[in-house]
Amino acid sequence: MALAERRDCKDYVSVFVCDDWHLLRHFDTETQDLAGLEWSPNGCVLAVWDSCLEYKVLLYSLDGRLLSTYSAYEWSLGVKSVTWSPSSQFLAIGSYDEKVRILNHITWKKIAQFEHPATISNTKAVVYKEVERRSAVPADDLSVHNISMSATLFNTQSKYEICLLPVQIPVVKPDLDRANPKIGISSLVFSSDSRYLATKNDSTASVVWVWDMQKMRLQAALEQTTAVRCFQWDPQRPRLAICTGNAKLYLWSPAGCVSVQVPSEGVFQVQSLSWHCSGDSLILLGKEQLCLCYMDTEQEEK
Repeated sequence: MALAERRDCKDYVSVFVCDDWHLLRHFDTETQDLAGLEWSPNGCVLAVWDSCLEYKVLLYSLDGRLLSTYSAYEWSLGVKSVTWSPSSQFLAIGSYDEKVRILNHITWKKIAQFEHPATISNTKAVVYKEVERRSAVPADDLSVHNISMSATLFNTQSKYEICLLPVQIPVVKPDLDRANPKIGISSLVFSSDSRYLATKNDSTASVVWVWDMQKMRLQAALEQTTAVRCFQWDPQRPRLAICTGNAKLYLWSPAGCVSVQVPSEGVFQVQSLSWHCSGDSLILLGKEQLCLCYMDTEQEEK
C-alpha cells in the first residue's frame, strides 16, 4: 500500500507491506503539490502525478527509485486523469489539452497520442448517434389507473444510427474564469483485456470515445443525447456499459451498440453503474432506487 503525505511543504510517499503493515520505504517525491498516485496492476511501479498546475508524472519502483519522469508541456493546466491498463503495459494520461497520451512500460516514453477533435473524419472509425422517438399513448391508457404504467412503458425510446463521415461533435465552451473548468479528459477506462480504452472529454461530454490499443486508433464514438454520467467495462468481455442520467442503459461491443430501456415503476434515472465480477449482471444506481440487470448469456453463447 502506498500512502501520500505532506510535511514541511514537501510531498512524501510511504510504502507499507499489507501482511503485517511494516514500513517498506519512505521517500520524498519531486512534486510541487502531489495530486494522486496509483500502482500498476502487477504491483511493480507506482505512478505519481502533480496538481493540474504543472504537467508532471513520475514513475517509482518499489524501493523508491525514480524510474522516469514525463512532462508533455509547460505553463498550462496539466494532468486531469491517469489510469493503468490491466496488463500494466500502458499508462494512459488524460490532460486539460483534450488529449490522451499513452506511455509504454519499457522506456516510459510516449508511443501514442489520442486527440478528441470537434470533427471526426477518420474513415476507419464508426460514429454512433443516439436518436430518440416518443411513442404515442392511446387515449384509453391515460386513465388514473394506468398513469404510472404509462410513464414507464410509453416514454421516450431511443436507438443508435451510424453517421456518415465527417461528423461534427457538439462542443460546450467552458467557462475558463471558474475553478475546475469543464474541459479536458476526465475519464479513462481500459477494457479487461487491455484491447480497448474508453475516454470522455468534458468539452464534448455527450460523447464516449473508444480506442483500439492494438492499432492505436479511434475504433468508435458514441454520441448521446445528454451528457455521459458513467461508463464501465465488463470485467470478462470487451463490452462497455454507459449511463447518462436517464432511464436507459447503453451497451457497446465491437459488434455494435444498443440502447435498452430500464423497466421500472415511476421515474428511475441511472446515475451510475457497476458490473458484477462475472460480467453476467450489473447494478444500476439511481438517486433513491437501484436496479439489477442480468445479461442473456445463453443468447451470447449461441
